[in-house]
Amino acid sequence: MAGNSFGQLFRITTFGESHGGMVGAVVDGCPPNLEISEAEIQKELNRRKPGQSSITTPRKEEDEIKIMSGVFEGKTTGTPILLLANNKDIRPEDYQEMKELFRPGHADFTYTKKYGFRDWHGSGRASARETLARVAAGAIAKKYLKEKLGIEFLSFVEQVGNIKTDIDFNQVTTAQIESNIVRCPDNKTAEKMIKLIEQVKAEGDSIGGVIRGVIKNVPIGLGEPVFDKLPADLAKAMVSINAVKGFEIGSGFEGVKMKGSEHNDQFISKNGRIDLKTNHAGGTLGGISSGATIYFRVAFKPVSTISKLQETVDINGKEVNLEAAGRHDPCVLPRAVPIVDAMAALVIMDLYLRHKAQNL
Repeated sequence: MAGNSFGQLFRITTFGESHGGMVGAVVDGCPPNLEISEAEIQKELNRRKPGQSSITTPRKEEDEIKIMSGVFEGKTTGTPILLLANNKDIRPEDYQEMKELFRPGHADFTYTKKYGFRDWHGSGRASARETLARVAAGAIAKKYLKEKLGIEFLSFVEQVGNIKTDIDFNQVTTAQIESNIVRCPDNKTAEKMIKLIEQVKAEGDSIGGVIRGVIKNVPIGLGEPVFDKLPADLAKAMVSINAVKGFEIGSGFEGVKMKGSEHNDQFISKNGRIDLKTNHAGGTLGGISSGATIYFRVAFKPVSTISKLQETVDINGKEVNLEAAGRHDPCVLPRAVPIVDAMAALVIMDLYLRHKAQNL
């Protein structure tokens, strides 16, 4: 396996490079008779596409998606779905002077050592442009889960640098998330985040942050013992996203400050229905969904491509100075929100189908 596929029953395979002809995905295992259109997928891609605001990369790509197979008369057929988006605003010449250099923070060095050479056009396969395919595939999973089960995905920017919102994620709505260009549902905090990103951009630098993932209305029972626990699959999905350096679910690392008597979520009965009084576990128990809201945090490092002068070496080990060209995001967080949503949807969709297959 070359690591280009994700999922078991609902399985996606992505392909394409940053400055190649196109980026796309094959979606296999989607149930038939789901109504889906290019416009619905495009809506999700528009949240991820470059050039959407002053705090994202200026690269102009419409990310126009085409459904090439697996959909007939507006419905999925149950056969593989091929999704394609052409690359249009490609500028490989921007990277000509860097083709023999190892850029700090990038995959240049490791790709060269692993494969013997690399596609140096904007990081090639290692580019975050690959996530276009994930969002396109995830849009199908989101549509199915919303229609069939009422599941909602509400990821948002919780922190940029040291600026953090303390908004109650249980009350956040899609409208609030989409109300500003940084996708933080707290508008006062969002203004501070935007100013920080603009400042960092003016300095030729970059900044990281945290995205809060929220999944509501997940049915009880999703997740497999032992290695395919729901949190384990979510962790792999999130850490596979470019620039992600950390993942936690529920109370996460803050839970170490609590005692077991404080952290244990107590069961209660409401009109004969078993529920949980608290949700420190983050919507899972023993790796299986409990019916409570699933919530997690994903930490993104600062974008590696910056225009500040940096010291590095070339392929021969000679020390050189690098002032990177090309176009990049000063902060990846606003465009990463739909990617986190998509990967979460792919995980839940796959686990749902596996649960249904096991419990006929």
